[in-house]
Amino acid sequence: MKKLAQHIESLIFVSDNPIKFTDIQSVLEELFDAKVNKKDIDEALEAIKTRYSSEESAIELVEIAKGYQFLTKGAFHNTVGIMLKQNSKKKLSTAALETLSIVAYKQPATKGQVEAIRGVSCDYAMQKLLEKELISMVGRADTPGRPLLYGTSEKFMDYFGLKDLSELPKPKEFKVHQNTIGTPEKEEDIKFVEVDDSFNDTIIVADYGYYDMSDIPNANPPKEAIFDVDESFADTIIIADYITK
Repeated sequence: MKKLAQHIESLIFVSDNPIKFTDIQSVLEELFDAKVNKKDIDEALEAIKTRYSSEESAIELVEIAKGYQFLTKGAFHNTVGIMLKQNSKKKLSTAALETLSIVAYKQPATKGQVEAIRGVSCDYAMQKLLEKELISMVGRADTPGRPLLYGTSEKFMDYFGLKDLSELPKPKEFKVHQNTIGTPEKEEDIKFVEVDDSFNDTIIVADYGYYDMSDIPNANPPKEAIFDVDESFADTIIIADYITK
């Protein structure tokens, strides 16, 4: 059996939890379509341990919880600890927070349902939330294609200091900005800003509730609809593809 130790090493490497001896043996026997002796596996495991015991390696093979797992050597625990501490302090992006809030209030929800509410692709945000273990896959929907369903995790509760989902703020508890679309302010408060770089032929209407296009002076009919901006322009409506005369 060629490269037995390498096959075992790859199994240990990809396992999230300590992999049991019987699981290693089962995979190898299916791979080689032959009986794999315990002695051969033991010898391969010992060879792997010897190779990683060298001072040149920062990890080692440890027999733990009735299985085998690669762990960082004690001399490097502080290094890894600092990295984990820094990662835990990284804030969620606005897109991730929006996606997470939709999952929290609509769970169980499919990615398609979340994207339908946000109006944009949520692939990256969903992946980041899964990596941070703030959401998890909880099943499949009984719809064509059986898409995955997502819900919040226990770590989500810890992250936001919640005992259970009933402690999530109710929609009526959110403060609604008084300057809503269709509720214009005083004429002197209107600000028109021409943007030449990132938004060609676009007017940004800041803090104003225009929704009737005829109210906008010296503007040609729009090519696109009004859309909200999540991050850079708070309380701002961008009217796209307007060309001033």
